[in-house]
Amino acid sequence: MATPAPPLNCPKPMKATSNGVFQGDDPLDYALPLAIVQICLVLVLTRVLAYLLRPLRQPRVVAEIIGGILLGPSALGRSEKYLHAIFPPKSLTVLDTLANFGLLFFLFLVGLELDPKSLRRTGKKALCIAIAGISVPFVLGIGTSFALRATISQGVNQGPFLVFMGVALSITAFPVLARILAELKLLTTDVGRMAMSAAAVNDVAAWILLALAIALSGNGSSPFISLWVLLSGAGFVLLCIFIGPPIFTWMAKRCSDGEHVDEIYVCATLAAVLAAGFVTDSIGIHALFGAFVLGVLVPKEGPFAGALVEKVEDLVSGLFLPLYFVSSGLKTNVATIQGAQSWGLLALVIFTSCFGKIVGTIVVSLLCKMPVQEALTLGFLMNTKGLVELIVLNIGKDRGVLNDQTFAIMVLMALFTTFITTPIVISIYRPAKLAVTKYKHRTIERKDMSKQVRILSCFYSTRNIPTLINLIEVSRGTAKKEGLRVYAMHLMELSERSSAILMVHKVKRNGLPFWNNKGEDSDSNQVVVAFETFEHLSKVSIRPTTAISPMNTMHEDIITSAENKRVAMIILPFHKHQRLDGHFETTRSDLRHVNRKVLQQAPCSVGILIDRGLGGAYHVPASNVDFTITILFFGGHDDREALAYGVRMAEHPGITLVVVRFVVDPVVVGGSVKLKMNQNSSPEVQPQDEVVISSLKDKISNDGSIKYEERTVKDATELIEAIKSYSKCNLFLVGRMPEGQIVASLNKNSECPELGPIGNLLISSEFSTTASLLVVQQYRSQLSQDALNSLEEGETSDGNESN
Repeated sequence: MATPAPPLNCPKPMKATSNGVFQGDDPLDYALPLAIVQICLVLVLTRVLAYLLRPLRQPRVVAEIIGGILLGPSALGRSEKYLHAIFPPKSLTVLDTLANFGLLFFLFLVGLELDPKSLRRTGKKALCIAIAGISVPFVLGIGTSFALRATISQGVNQGPFLVFMGVALSITAFPVLARILAELKLLTTDVGRMAMSAAAVNDVAAWILLALAIALSGNGSSPFISLWVLLSGAGFVLLCIFIGPPIFTWMAKRCSDGEHVDEIYVCATLAAVLAAGFVTDSIGIHALFGAFVLGVLVPKEGPFAGALVEKVEDLVSGLFLPLYFVSSGLKTNVATIQGAQSWGLLALVIFTSCFGKIVGTIVVSLLCKMPVQEALTLGFLMNTKGLVELIVLNIGKDRGVLNDQTFAIMVLMALFTTFITTPIVISIYRPAKLAVTKYKHRTIERKDMSKQVRILSCFYSTRNIPTLINLIEVSRGTAKKEGLRVYAMHLMELSERSSAILMVHKVKRNGLPFWNNKGEDSDSNQVVVAFETFEHLSKVSIRPTTAISPMNTMHEDIITSAENKRVAMIILPFHKHQRLDGHFETTRSDLRHVNRKVLQQAPCSVGILIDRGLGGAYHVPASNVDFTITILFFGGHDDREALAYGVRMAEHPGITLVVVRFVVDPVVVGGSVKLKMNQNSSPEVQPQDEVVISSLKDKISNDGSIKYEERTVKDATELIEAIKSYSKCNLFLVGRMPEGQIVASLNKNSECPELGPIGNLLISSEFSTTASLLVVQQYRSQLSQDALNSLEEGETSDGNESN
């Protein structure tokens, strides 16, 4: 009689929750508290690393890969006590389940970001670059696999190993690349658009190749099983293509812009994602494929896709996804790379990956007649790896295709290639510094007022659109269309949220007329319709442009765009909006930082628009315009610029311009009122003011739409009362830093120093008016010390500002 085999010493399955430490339970012996500790540890470590790597401009995925490796057996995991306490073997199933659950929905979001319509429109140049960027490293990856199989990967199944190595070396991480391009402000450049188009094609091809690799790596001995897996997978995709779009389109049509998306549609879609994952996992490909396919098929137009992203993204990418990097890091043991042979193989893999991707892309780019510098930049950009690379490697590891040493080598390769991308691209491609634009007309004030005026109007939300359009309407002056060109710049924040890549679709046709972009970017339908209608009705040329950037560097985009487009004035939205009770409330405090930086560094004049509803909530047609614009003139560069802008507005037949010049009563000059001249007023300021006023008086004799008044005041109290008498106008135009004696008597301790003393007076609670306000700063190669000091005051008061 045979002796029975000794029983296996399996650990007991973990219970979900403990009874608490007071009843003698260790929370780390239970699944839920342990998972909470693991998640918190991962979040803290990855966020700290991301903060430390921020000066190097590294994408967050680099910090997450490094964090995963540090928590694994390569670093902290060398301590058995730590590993068994925080990541015991019996907890890994729960950890992997949570990680893959998060990854499932993340891949659904990646699919949402991929627009099949844009793939069909991919040009021949981008397609050739994408094909070269896939095929050359794929072939070299197959070659490298022979060297690995002969040394550290002996005995693995040859077919799947060849395909996995080829796929791993040929991948370009589409989401990571978009993040890098946005951080480097290359998203709207030619090289950026080319990289994104080629990466999108590469992404789809990589998923097809990965499906092939997974099918080949099955445990079945018969090749017919792999064939059956592939055919079933293809059948699933075709079924989804026929069934999915009509259902999703029906849902999207029932979700109107500006209305809340019904929760039942969101729940149904998320349930469909899980079901698709179950089907593809049952087929034998991977649950991720089903989620990705469904994401691609969801229509990108309308609020439906945005609602799905909003519901899913923060929880998935912020909480669950970092667990996948830990799950990957626990399988990565850098200590397995030992000896000259292993390190030599690591160098070979890195060289092969970089050489194949970079050289393949550069050669084809040069054949497509791209400049050498752009071709070189494109090569390094296409070499970006990321999450998709880790997915490929983890699937290969789980399927037994990659052993521990090969897996560690490949993870380090992915980390290295992604890490070097940003520093190298910064060093070889600096479009902003390559061409420093030199142009003459940097101000509205000029000798020949008949020359075309270019204005860059920035807006953050649709709230400012009506006032902005009405301001453009009154700025057009004469009826000549070439007299005014406006660049309408949408300021869009690039946040830490991964779906910021959805904004890439908004710059597909950056700089083309809005109506050419209809259908691709329905989130901006209100903006599209408003500007399209206005351009058709008016005599103004409007060109859309988009700035996608973190708020702390948004001013760089605005300044670069202003210089490239040779504008005379940048108009910025104020960082506060008016409430119904008339008081101002902070819209976005970081907009104040943007405005202040633009005022300091602008290559032209700058205006800050305080919106009180100029013309109401809609565009006022040219024939119905009946506005009174008041200019409060004290003297100095900024006031002369405001006057020049106002005179141009007065050319509009519906505008009445009132110019009010304030002078100090001669009786009190040097007497009872203690005033001092502006330290930075040059001797020629006063004669220049007199020349401008004299020219204005001459113009008034031929133009009944302009009225000129002089008001004599003794002190600040009289000045404030005098200004209040003009509160019934539609728009105030004032200089940011007026010069002269009377201004010095005003209280300098203002809440918003960037508006200057008069601007602050006009937005204060003691001044009741419905008139909008434009505060103007004239361009000078060197701002006055007072102007610079006031902006520094604004910086120190940022932290003290309250709503």
